[in-house]
Amino acid sequence: MTDTAAVDATSPDPDLVDALRALSNPMRLQMLLWLRDPAHHFAGMQPIADPMEVGVCVSHIQAKAGLAQSTVSAYMSELQRAGLVRATRVGKWTHYKRDEQRITELVATLGRTL
Repeated sequence: MTDTAAVDATSPDPDLVDALRALSNPMRLQMLLWLRDPAHHFAGMQPIADPMEVGVCVSHIQAKAGLAQSTVSAYMSELQRAGLVRATRVGKWTHYKRDEQRITELVATLGRTL
């Protein structure tokens, strides 16, 4: 008979696995780093909303990354599914902001896991 408590204790947290998978792509990691300080990394771009409040417009992320809009949208969706960013619609544009509380929780989980 298998000890399920022992299996559960050694199984990685699925949310942590999702976050690490999302961060395994260098460009997704770079985008998350840019969003840490939007005033610095997106200076000179004309925001339609406060980047500190609602986040950075996907078009600005796309312009900085130099990638196709569909690629940037897919990357940001992956970060959102992993709980690393939150999306907010402002008019027809989607804005992304880091979920600092969730990132802090994931870092703590990683520290306990490793």
